[in-house]
Amino acid sequence: MANDKRSRRDPWYVRCALIGSTVGIVGFLILLPLADLFTQAFALGAVAYWDGLANNADTRHSIWLTLAIAPVSVAFNTVFGVAAAWTIARFRFPGRAILTTLIDLPFSVSPVVVGLIFVLLLGPNTRVGGWLLGHDYKVIFAPPAILLVTLFVTFPFVARELIPIFEAVGSEEEIAARSLGANGWQMFWRVTVPNIKWGLIYGIILCNARAMGEFGAVAIVSGKIAGQTETMPLRVQKLHEGLSEADKAAAFALASVLTLLSLVTLLIKVGIERKFRAERRAPE
Repeated sequence: MANDKRSRRDPWYVRCALIGSTVGIVGFLILLPLADLFTQAFALGAVAYWDGLANNADTRHSIWLTLAIAPVSVAFNTVFGVAAAWTIARFRFPGRAILTTLIDLPFSVSPVVVGLIFVLLLGPNTRVGGWLLGHDYKVIFAPPAILLVTLFVTFPFVARELIPIFEAVGSEEEIAARSLGANGWQMFWRVTVPNIKWGLIYGIILCNARAMGEFGAVAIVSGKIAGQTETMPLRVQKLHEGLSEADKAAAFALASVLTLLSLVTLLIKVGIERKFRAERRAPE
């Protein structure tokens, strides 16, 4: 038996080569850039780091705008994702495959193309955009356009996480709850949500991370107006294009904040995955 187990193990040099190459690639592509980012952010000292974030009104506004757009996008796509996943998993209807394909569409369309589509649809020189401007509703080159493109690029995340979960769980527990007298909301909160909670949280985390980091589509529809329509990624680019060392340090400082938000999201994801695995291993 021992010889059989040893015969099925890869040779030590294969294991070392695979582990070493994996660690090396991760270190070169992820850890090294992160280390350089934080080194550059604090290159002029902690005081300059704080000044680049706190004492610049345009930078503060970019942080506020990003932290305002992301939760709204997440909330909308959470509601839509749950409804769409439930509909696709529970019902068979004409156009179901087309609906599933349309949900996946933002994965295959370039964000720059998304931004251009909204400009061509709602720009000031279009029929719809002109009508909106005539009624004092500015969409393109204003926060509403940023929200629209962010909603589009984050559209699939919650739904795609939940569709396979709904299909795997099935509807038996929901049918049993209804047969015992539960109304629709009781069934949803006490049966459906507990069954999908980890997938739902995971989808929300991915959606939030994508919303905060979106650049291409936002760059097209925002106009990059300082203090009005610049999100954190756009502000990082503008500061990095500045000529002074202070601007470049401020760019790295703001990029480090965006990175820290992403790392927090990643840590939450890891914690959720560990808790999910622990629940699956726990005895019934």
